Amino acid sequence: MNELNKWQDYLAENRDRFIQELVEFVKIPSISALSEHTEDMNEAGRWFAKRLKQAGLNHVQVLPTGGHPVVYGDWIDDPKLPTVLIYGHFDVQPIDPIELWETPPFDPVIKNERMYGRGASDDKGNLMSPVAAIEALLETTGRLPVNVKFFAEGQEEIGSPQLPRFIAENKDLLACDVVLSADGLQMSVDQPTIDVGYRGMVAMEVHVQGPANDLHSGLYGGMVQNPIHALAHIVASLHDEEGRVTVPGFYEDVEELSVQERNQMAEIPFNEVDTKERLQVDALFGEPGYSSLERVWSRPTLEICGIGGGYQAQGFKGIVPAEAMIKLTCRLSARQDPEKITHAIQNHIDNHTLPGVKVSIKDRESGAEAYRMPVDHPVNLAAAKILTQLYGKEPLVARCGGSIPVCGLFLKELQAYTVGFSFSYEDEYLHSPNEFFRLDSMDKGQKGYVLLLQELAETLKK
Repeated sequence: MNELNKWQDYLAENRDRFIQELVEFVKIPSISALSEHTEDMNEAGRWFAKRLKQAGLNHVQVLPTGGHPVVYGDWIDDPKLPTVLIYGHFDVQPIDPIELWETPPFDPVIKNERMYGRGASDDKGNLMSPVAAIEALLETTGRLPVNVKFFAEGQEEIGSPQLPRFIAENKDLLACDVVLSADGLQMSVDQPTIDVGYRGMVAMEVHVQGPANDLHSGLYGGMVQNPIHALAHIVASLHDEEGRVTVPGFYEDVEELSVQERNQMAEIPFNEVDTKERLQVDALFGEPGYSSLERVWSRPTLEICGIGGGYQAQGFKGIVPAEAMIKLTCRLSARQDPEKITHAIQNHIDNHTLPGVKVSIKDRESGAEAYRMPVDHPVNLAAAKILTQLYGKEPLVARCGGSIPVCGLFLKELQAYTVGFSFSYEDEYLHSPNEFFRLDSMDKGQKGYVLLLQELAETLKK
């Protein structure tokens, strides 16, 4: 039996165990955004660290960051070999609205070769694939073709606020030739992609304070400013009717797409009719002058992703509420500075605040810059070769409208590009009720990581 058959057989023989381990991992409600799940975050870090040790990695540690922890482990055989850092995250999104879940979000259910549960796809299922791949290689060959480091974080879903300082202070620990990200997407189950860019991000809460407490609307309505009315005035001022952001300076540093980039995006198959039907909307909407993919992949946005204020329970309550709030996020394009955009939004809000209320910005995240890498980077080409083997067709060159803050940090602090090598799909309800992960993706990921590590041994040979 040759080495190839050995690791493939090992993966096949242990498939049921790998699935059960993922069930255990998904059961941990590691919601980074909610403080009541702080201990669950710590438990998820400890669980993953234990799993890395079982796979055969060394120097495994759960490291503090000042926020949610990170997990590190490595297998360093020969300093002359290239070093690959594998990245992913073990925190998950909140589960609201819980009533739309068909099965309990933290009690994983397997139906039709799909695992349903929060975090199954984003990112625990993908994070576990390279662990199984490394275990298979170590158990059957006793070594890895390259040096490997693992870096799994617990705060990606909240913008990785403590990671800029952590990575800057741990450059030697994390030093590598390239990063492989187990967080990301393929275009579809039969069409792979190589993502060469992610948008940046800023996020904040805007609070509007009126009277010291809720007031009787019959006694005070028309006498004092209603915070919800004042907030609605601010929200309405952020966009024009065509969807263009009206914050002064918002588009100032945006880098326009080249003709080549627009042509490249135009080659990506995208059916607006099918998309509208799948999303159950009457029309697609956004900044004029750009295609849907151009808007999602390269243009900046400002979205209101949460709003609250006043009486929310059944029936009516005649009040002028004391306060109201929104949660606001922006996706940023290349060359936009998160700090500059944050200040522009703050100034705009100040200029559109009505008399009688006070506005404050709370829970502001540090922000992340957009990330780009060369299409012809050698590791992109290596990943494309392996994806072609896995899917039977060459990957398309694409971008992702989402944000992975750590990619820019790795490039800045480690001088290492991050290549996406993950096997989730958009239809798996990421960030939504009924999230699921295809078990076939687990198989692809495990095989893909073995093949890619072997390929990188030649691609990155020193």
